Amino acid sequence: MSNSVETTAATTSNDTVLVTGGTGKTGRRVAELLAARGVPTRIGSRSAEIPFDWNDRSTWKPVVQGVRAAYLAYYPDLAVPGAAETVGAFAKLAAEEGVERLVVLSGRGEPEAQQAEQLVMAAGAQWTVVRAAWFFQNFSENFMVDPVIQGEVALPVDGVLEPFVDADDIAEVAAVALTEDGHHGEIYEVTGPRMLTFAEAIGEIAAAAGRPVEFVPVPMDAYAQVLTELGEPDEVVWLIRYLFTEVLDGRNSHLTDGVKRALGREPRDFTEYARSVAATGLWNAPAE
Repeated sequence: MSNSVETTAATTSNDTVLVTGGTGKTGRRVAELLAARGVPTRIGSRSAEIPFDWNDRSTWKPVVQGVRAAYLAYYPDLAVPGAAETVGAFAKLAAEEGVERLVVLSGRGEPEAQQAEQLVMAAGAQWTVVRAAWFFQNFSENFMVDPVIQGEVALPVDGVLEPFVDADDIAEVAAVALTEDGHHGEIYEVTGPRMLTFAEAIGEIAAAAGRPVEFVPVPMDAYAQVLTELGEPDEVVWLIRYLFTEVLDGRNSHLTDGVKRALGREPRDFTEYARSVAATGLWNAPAE
């Protein structure tokens, strides 16, 4: 998805949809779905034609000019200190500048994320919350890709059930909420159709890839130390620790019907995802 998806007409027609995080895991997919529908789409990123940066408030007003609806995907996570206030302030400004509809990507079981939701709800525009489980794509588009390829995935979690969800389903829910009526005031908590432990998820990936991939649970402190030694910033290490010790403590070990309520169909299953990724060769073992 290039940053040139927005046409000149879109900037003046007030039909444009802003996608913050438009080059990220869900934002890229939302932008692609909107473009496929012929919806004028503005990518919200620092490298876009109209630059946008959550941490630079001088970029906020220009990026919402002529925008009818906006997808709010905060990076790296709404759990980060100050994130809720930032998203709430942006939502309020957007509403004041004429944005009619706000769709916010949120996280399950995160009090800070729910604080951000409340601020978006109070901003003065129509709103929809998409509250998501862990993405399937963390295994194919994130920090777990290389360990899968190497044949051993070590994570600080053991036995917790998680209803992993497809980022494509998240994006479709968001795209519908941005462009169709009937979704104002809805909180769509989106999960996949079944729960898996991380060990079971890795087992399905191994089966789909046709080769051994081992899951190894490790202590959180040891995992954090390795991340630090690999040069990960302190804030990234903090976030990983938060997600694996707080969010993955069993509080989210239940299924929800958000995808079906929003789209009228069942969510995609992890097995289908694993087979489709394996078919691309992404998880193939490294050459000897």
